[in-house]
Amino acid sequence: QLQASGGGLVQAGGSLRLSCAASGVTLDYYAIGWFRQAPGKEREGISCISSFDGSTLYADSVEGRFTISNDDAKKTVYLEMNNLQPEDTAVYYCASPISPPSCALYAGWFHYWGQGTQVTVSS
Repeated sequence: QLQASGGGLVQAGGSLRLSCAASGVTLDYYAIGWFRQAPGKEREGISCISSFDGSTLYADSVEGRFTISNDDAKKTVYLEMNNLQPEDTAVYYCASPISPPSCALYAGWFHYWGQGTQVTVSS
């Protein structure tokens, strides 16, 4: 089970940190991806991290502004979001594939999904 949290309302240029806590995870290695979906738009994969080799992926739209990290002891993945802009407004979801614990930025790769957390950036 995945639990996303940390969303909220922030002004443009501000920062937020999202968390994705994985419960019931018994695997030694895992991958967690972050997606977002704005009203009327398709779900967009924005970042992913694999605990197997520490590899990360970022979409061009967030590269240089967002940083993904993980805490293996807590089975939690974080998404640090800086210099947020109104176009970042969306519901943010975390997701995990069944196997292998490797990354991708397309939704079809992932099987388990968290419930989403709203991020709203005002101008």
